[in-house]
Amino acid sequence: MIIGVPKEVKAQENRVGLTPPCVDALVKAGHVVYVEKNAGWETGFADADYEGVGGRILPTGADVYGAADMIVKVKEPVAAEYEMLREGQILFAYLHLAPDKQVTDALLKQKVIGLAYETVQLPNQTLPLLSPMSEVAGRMSIQIGARLLEKGCGGAGILLGGVPGVEPAKVVVLGGGSVGHNAVKVAAGFGAQVTVLDVSGSRLAYLDDLYCGRIFTLMSNAYNIAKSVADADLVVGAVLIPGAKAPKLVTEDTVKTMRPGSVLIDVAIDQGGTIETMDRTTTHEEPYYIKHGVLHYAVPNMPGAVPRTSSIALTNATLPYVCKLANLGAEKAMKEDSALLLGLNTYKGHLSIQQVAEAQGRGYTPAAELF
Repeated sequence: MIIGVPKEVKAQENRVGLTPPCVDALVKAGHVVYVEKNAGWETGFADADYEGVGGRILPTGADVYGAADMIVKVKEPVAAEYEMLREGQILFAYLHLAPDKQVTDALLKQKVIGLAYETVQLPNQTLPLLSPMSEVAGRMSIQIGARLLEKGCGGAGILLGGVPGVEPAKVVVLGGGSVGHNAVKVAAGFGAQVTVLDVSGSRLAYLDDLYCGRIFTLMSNAYNIAKSVADADLVVGAVLIPGAKAPKLVTEDTVKTMRPGSVLIDVAIDQGGTIETMDRTTTHEEPYYIKHGVLHYAVPNMPGAVPRTSSIALTNATLPYVCKLANLGAEKAMKEDSALLLGLNTYKGHLSIQQVAEAQGRGYTPAAELF
């Protein structure tokens, strides 16, 4: 198969879809890999690194899209890339279609086979291709929050871990999954006072046992969320429903009760966000805005700020699936691998995922019925 790796063009997105070791594995398996010039530069991989393992460099993204049977990238295509996609071409990337009708329309119009990293799901319901970036984003959320709490950034001037004689910051994490757990891990490591909320009693019990009482756990409901957020210095929204829009858990009225200089970080913003006042996305260049006296951080591609770590972690997870798609073709690979089948979002003009259909008021055809 001919595999293409275009340079990411989303604002401040510095990750790359395949690293040189991945290209090496694919070339040795008999495939051809085209990489756009400088696609890995921001990640620390030069064109020579790709050529050294058998990759072939093409000058433009249009050249890569035009040559490849399968496009492997990180983020969903932007408007400039829509017309480059071809009917029957495999697109393997984070798609996050539920809150984005424009991208959905484009993939359906171009009749691509759109496989989304974030909906590939194992029988035990884990999300193997979302997990690495969830780990990065969860850890980053505390690192970023600690910085934003500094007075120079407009925060309340609070040190996350405090010092002897001064209480630490109060950190509230909404969701105890992969993002939430990693946020809790770093916040607790800083010495913050951490509260995590989740709808799963067993998940809360697991976290409570893991941290031996060093964190607080609460069942997630409207009352507990409002009370916890009102008293928090830093809130991390870390709730995900695979393939669907994130639920709005923190209301604008609740945000108004927070102390001036407090910080909200919505890791789920790429799925629409869990905080009502996160009414727009931000960028790494201008990462936050202030509303009701509270700093709102709404960057949808947080791991893009640490592209080398993120790219290596992501491609460690995606490579086995890329190899399977390349070796077998999309249809046979999905027939043999139920996790990949759940990753199918669009198929040659058909929407194939219920969550996106419900979010956008569309009809859909279940993936298993399409071929």
